[in-house]
Amino acid sequence: MKTIKEIMKAARASGLLIPALNVAHLPMAKPMIEAAADTDTFALIEVSRVDWNNFGAGSLKAVFSEYEKFKNQAFTRLHLDHIPVIDENGERLDYMGFIREAVALGYDSVMIDGSRLSLEENISTAAEAAAAAHPAGIAVEAELGAVLGHDKGPIPPYEELFASGKGFTDVDEAVRFISESGCDWLSVAVGNIHGAISGAAMDQKKPEARINLDHLDRLNRALNIPLVLHGGSGINLDYVRKAAGLGITKMNIGTELRQVYENEFRKNGSIEDAREALYDRCCRIFTGDLKVAGSAKTLNA
Repeated sequence: MKTIKEIMKAARASGLLIPALNVAHLPMAKPMIEAAADTDTFALIEVSRVDWNNFGAGSLKAVFSEYEKFKNQAFTRLHLDHIPVIDENGERLDYMGFIREAVALGYDSVMIDGSRLSLEENISTAAEAAAAAHPAGIAVEAELGAVLGHDKGPIPPYEELFASGKGFTDVDEAVRFISESGCDWLSVAVGNIHGAISGAAMDQKKPEARINLDHLDRLNRALNIPLVLHGGSGINLDYVRKAAGLGITKMNIGTELRQVYENEFRKNGSIEDAREALYDRCCRIFTGDLKVAGSAKTLNA
């Protein structure tokens, strides 16, 4: 069986996009896994600290246990998303405690997010995570640049952000980061934004974002590793499909799937109805929006 690191490399070489689906509530894992299998799609099932702190994922251990009930590794693997060194409230976390727990449980890959640190500190913490994960055969994702949206308070208007390039991943810094950190793939900022995680905005549709394809192309050529697009919900699909040919190998989808599940659940409190709505939406994303149905066969070959 291929490792997730091998699968990600194969996906990048083939220009195939791997959707990564955030489990904001524990019952969401089952329909995500079933949708991937039923459409022959390879996907990552993932959970971030935001998912258990702000929503109903419970904990990284709870999601691991839920995933184990339904997993089919021909179609999915389990990823620990966004473990920040400094969180959205400016608090410094015991980030390595989460990383070590995920390694001990058997997650397939983990993400350390030092994007709020200086370049030197970000490199150092990513290297620390890699030193803990790599001996167990676990891949490491890191982030460089500022993918806004999870920060406390409102963010500037999207068009202002995009035009200014504020927070975009710097190419020269990224080259150094990859060389010194040892991470396996990199989350980049190229116009993408996270969905809101608190307040009234968390139930609202995200602004339609787009991707600076020229900047992404420069990063892809310079780095030659799989790149990751966070904040996938709401990005214009034409840009997403083009990005898959420019190094974007994994795209996180969280806000939209959470809202599909929550909105259906609010109607009558039925977990099964909410699961069914989520299953249908995942299938449409795989077959229609992203056109990645059938990718599992290619990536497992």
